[in-house]
Amino acid sequence: MNRIVMEKTEGDFGFEVKDEKNHTLRTDTSEESGGVSFGFRPMQLLLSALGTCSAIDMIAILKKQKQKIGRFKITVDGEREENVIPPLWKAVSIRFQIEGVDKDKAEKAAFLSMDKYCSVAEILRRAGTEITYKVEVLE
Repeated sequence: MNRIVMEKTEGDFGFEVKDEKNHTLRTDTSEESGGVSFGFRPMQLLLSALGTCSAIDMIAILKKQKQKIGRFKITVDGEREENVIPPLWKAVSIRFQIEGVDKDKAEKAAFLSMDKYCSVAEILRRAGTEITYKVEVLE
């Protein structure tokens, strides 16, 4: 079973969040919304989840293809809806920068992750988010 336990520890909205294995992260809201920038905001966590989900998929796929993965950096940028409550992610772009792999295999792994396996990407798409991605293979 998955379990998340949250305890308010900083200001009005700052929480320490722990899972069943005692992994910890910190969350808050922006200073403009009354927070103290103690940790990640909820919508940032969603972008982080997208990056993590796709990374896990891509690495698993590339390892099955006997690729030796070096550095792997993912940049996720998001644009939220305006004049809507709640403002969801309107558009998200992901840049995968990966070293030591065949470019065609990396692009195929990204495609499989983003269009088939990554449940976070599917959740965002169902909410109407346009997701684009680019793969760069580093020398």
